[in-house]
Amino acid sequence: MVTSRYSERTLLLLLAAVQFTHILDFMIMMPLGEQLMRELSIGPAAFSHLVAAYTISAGVIGFLTAPFMDRFDRRKVLLFVYAGFTVGTLACAFSRTAGMLLLARAICGGFGGVSGATIMAIVGDIVPPQRRAAGMGVIMGAFATAAAIGVPFGLYLAQTFRWEMPFFLVAGMGVVVWVMIHLTLPPVRAHLNDTPMHHFTAFFELLRDSNAGRALLFYSAIVMGHFTIIPLLAPFLVSNTHLPENKLFLVYMVGGICSALTAPFCGKLADRYGRLKVFAILVVVAAGVTLWISNSGPRPVWAILIAAGMFFTFASGRFVPGQAIISLAVPAKRRGSFMSLASCTRDLTSGITSAMGGWIVTKSAAGPLVNYDKLGWIAVGMSVVSLWLASLVRVQDVHPKVETVKAEAMVEAG
Repeated sequence: MVTSRYSERTLLLLLAAVQFTHILDFMIMMPLGEQLMRELSIGPAAFSHLVAAYTISAGVIGFLTAPFMDRFDRRKVLLFVYAGFTVGTLACAFSRTAGMLLLARAICGGFGGVSGATIMAIVGDIVPPQRRAAGMGVIMGAFATAAAIGVPFGLYLAQTFRWEMPFFLVAGMGVVVWVMIHLTLPPVRAHLNDTPMHHFTAFFELLRDSNAGRALLFYSAIVMGHFTIIPLLAPFLVSNTHLPENKLFLVYMVGGICSALTAPFCGKLADRYGRLKVFAILVVVAAGVTLWISNSGPRPVWAILIAAGMFFTFASGRFVPGQAIISLAVPAKRRGSFMSLASCTRDLTSGITSAMGGWIVTKSAAGPLVNYDKLGWIAVGMSVVSLWLASLVRVQDVHPKVETVKAEAMVEAG
């Protein structure tokens, strides 16, 4: 267990702050799509590659580092990779061409992906299974906060000054958060007591673990069911639904507020009524909202904002029970390596999905995007697959506190 003079919730909020900067750095690219395509003179395919560079780099680096994740104090790992992420974000701000920005995004992704996996592993170490979904809800709340506050403010900076300004903002925040981690987060190395001596052997045993494999396939399916329509959503709303570009920030503000209010609630529902049951309900509703958005034509602003609120609530909300299901798929001694694999699975899937969107969707001579509706159907299909795969994942992680309670109960019964 992790010993700290700070409460579990304080540590979760600190980790959520780290996640906030990750999400903001990643999310800000997508609403900047229309502006970047215009100022860098690129099309939907090239823009999709800029988005994919982050996630593919994160996936590759995550896979290469996974065998080593459980060999070190997680605090030291987080401090190192988060510093690299901050430097990469600053490089984005100084990029002057699409090629330079592509390289900078790859650097951000390489460090950011490992950082995200480390956060999830730390959550697994400090939060017992009976509160795991609620803990994940706090971390997922960072997504909502980034969407509701960070993205709108970043868009304001980009539209008022230049597109580079949001990256300067994230880099500055990264410095502050890094100092907070250094001063607040205690060493996280209880897993070192249980980690086998031969780490590569343990890693390859993890690769042969069928339950872990099903959990990774589940994660890939849920990401594809969500991310298929995300990278080109902002250009679609501007070009096809006729949402004014200066109103684009409202989509992320409304959606983020809805998600911030509901993500912790989704976690509590999952802990109370069952992770799979809550996940299934969220998937079904999210599928309907996805088709509604992806098949939309010109709409009034209020209708677009309602759709955005529902999408962020249900489509993003399903990740709360989904992350809890994944975190329980392996025992604690393998969690760091597994969460790194899960992170790189998510990132590679996101990158491939983003590139796929660039291949399928084109921009007509008149301006609107073509074939975006096909992305919606692909997303729904993969969401159904994720629901089936979720039912196949078995719980393998039992927290020490739970084992202690069970042992005491057996003694008393005897």
